Amino acid sequence: MSIEDRANAVAKNIEGKVQEAVGNLTGDTKTKSEGQAKQAEAAAMHAVEDVKDTAKDIVDKA
Repeated sequence: MSIEDRANAVAKNIEGKVQEAVGNLTGDTKTKSEGQAKQAEAAAMHAVEDVKDTAKDIVDKA
């Protein structure tokens, strides 16, 4: 598990949530969509790290 990669994913998720909220407040659908896309990217980044952790656990047990 890379703490740095996880931190980047958390930061991207927060950035996306803020951007989505701004889009909601201003009625700007493009900004809202971009925020949602950043949140999806962050979720994918977390999933990659989860796979890495699982693979490491398997190798460590072998």
